[in-house]
Amino acid sequence: MVMTQQQGARAIRSVAVIGGGSAGWMAAAALSKMFGRTIRVVLVESEEIGLIGVGEATVPHLSAFNRLLEIDEGEFVRQTQGSFKLGIQFNDWGQIGDSYIHGFGTIGRDLGMLPFHQYWLKARTAGRGADIGRYSLNTVAAPLGKFMVPPRDAPPNSPLAEIAYAYHFDAVLYARFLRARAEAQGVKRIEGKVVAVEREASRGFVDHVRLESGEQVQADLFLDCTGFRALLIGDALQVGFDDWTRWLPCDRALAVPCEKVGPPTPYTRATAREAGWQWRIPLQHRTGNGHVYSSAFTSDDRAADILLSNLDGPAQADPKSLRFTSGKRRKLWDRNVVALGLAGGFLEPLESTAIYLIQAGINRLMQLFPDADCDPALQAAYNDQSAFEYERIRDFLILHYHVTQRTDSDFWNYLRTMAVPDTLRHTIDLFVANGQFFRNGTEMFGLTSWVQVMLGQGLYPQRYHPAVDWVATPDCLALVDHVEKVVASNVGLMPAHEQFIARCCAAPAGSAMRR
Repeated sequence: MVMTQQQGARAIRSVAVIGGGSAGWMAAAALSKMFGRTIRVVLVESEEIGLIGVGEATVPHLSAFNRLLEIDEGEFVRQTQGSFKLGIQFNDWGQIGDSYIHGFGTIGRDLGMLPFHQYWLKARTAGRGADIGRYSLNTVAAPLGKFMVPPRDAPPNSPLAEIAYAYHFDAVLYARFLRARAEAQGVKRIEGKVVAVEREASRGFVDHVRLESGEQVQADLFLDCTGFRALLIGDALQVGFDDWTRWLPCDRALAVPCEKVGPPTPYTRATAREAGWQWRIPLQHRTGNGHVYSSAFTSDDRAADILLSNLDGPAQADPKSLRFTSGKRRKLWDRNVVALGLAGGFLEPLESTAIYLIQAGINRLMQLFPDADCDPALQAAYNDQSAFEYERIRDFLILHYHVTQRTDSDFWNYLRTMAVPDTLRHTIDLFVANGQFFRNGTEMFGLTSWVQVMLGQGLYPQRYHPAVDWVATPDCLALVDHVEKVVASNVGLMPAHEQFIARCCAAPAGSAMRR
C-alpha cells in the first residue's frame, strides 16, 4: 500500500521567515506565489536593524525567478533604479594592465562535438585569431556600451537571438519591491527584533521565536534570513561553519555610493587592488562601489583611501564597513530551519553569486518541500546539493586569485603560490592538457565562464583537442574569421545601453530621492 501525505503526515501550514532584505522577501514572495494562501507565511524584520543596502549585481538566472513571480521586467528595472549587465570586466587580475570580460552567453559557434574555443586555439597556433573576447557578442558589446534584449524577430541562428543578460539594481529598493508583491499575495509582516529562539524539548525543532515586544511567532517551518547573525541555524541550532579563509582571505569590505558620471555601463567592473579588489556597479541614479580586502594584508584606513581615490564621482556617503568570513554552514537545513542568504554562507561578490544562491536555495526548498516532520532524507538531499553548489562556486572564485602572474604584494604572492582544493587543481590540469572543461552535473558556471576566466588571466592549454585536426587549417581559420565578423556586425545593430533604458524602463524622475 502506498501511503499518501494525507494518510501519514501532517502538512506544513505555516512558515516564518525570520529577517527581511533580499533573502527574506525573495523567499516570502516565492512561497506565497507557489502555495497561495494554503500556507500562512509571516516575515519578521526590524527596521532598527536595517539592511546592508548596496548596489547589487546578478547573473542571468534571476530572470527565471522573475518569471516565476510573474514580474514584468520593465517594472522591475524601473522600481529598483536598475540597469542591465552583459558580464563582468576584470582589470589587473592576471597582471597589472590586463583587462578582459567574463561575458554571459556563448563563445562563437561550436562545430561538431567540440566547442568553438578549440578551433580558436588551433587558429592561434597558426598565428591567427584575435583575443577570445572578439568572438562573443556580450564581450564585444559591453565595452562599447551597447545593449538590447533578444528581439522577437531575430533569426534563430543569430547572436542577437541569444543575448544573455542580468541586472544591476539597488538592493534596498529590490527588497521593497518584493515586499509589496509578497504582502499583496497574503504575506504578513511583523515588525520586531528577535530576542530568543525557543525549541521543542523532544526533537529540538524550533517552536517559536520571541520578540522584544514579548510577542511569540510560531510556525511549522522557519527560514533563517538573519544575515551574518544566523540567529536560528547558528546561535540556536549550533550548526557548524566551514571556514574557507585559507583560499579566500578577503574578510572585509567597504561600500559607498557615488554620483553618476556618464551613461551606465552594461557590465560590472572588478579591479584588482594590492590586497583585494574594487567593484563598480552602475545604476540609473548613482554608481555603487566597494572595496573587498584582506585585513591580514592591509589596514582599514589604507583600504578606504584606495576606494575613495578611485571613484567616478563624489562620494554620496561615508563608506559602510562590513566584516565577513568566506565559507558556509555545514548544513543549510537542520531540523525545521532552512538558512538562506548570508545566514547559510558567504562567498564574496566577485562573480555576483549572492542573489543566485538565495534563488537556488529557494528553488531547492520548493522541490524538496517537506511535511511538518521535515524528513531527514529531504534534509540530506538539500544539504548535499547545497554543499556541491557552494564548493564549485568557491573553486571558481579561487581560480581568479590563484591564476595570476602578479608579484607586487604579499597578498598576490600568497594567492599565486597557495595550495588549492583538489577539485580546482583537477579542473586547471585538465584545461592545461588540451583545453577541455567538463561541467560537473548542475554546477552554476559552465564552460564559457571557466574558459573566459582561465584564458583572460593568462592560463593557456599546451595543445588543442586532437579532433580539431579533422578540420583543415584553412577551413578552421575561415570559421574563426567568419564568427568574428558576424559578432561585430550584430553588435553594430544594437542601441546604446542608456538609450534602451530610456525607451523601455527608465525610473520615474525624482524616484531616487524617495529612497
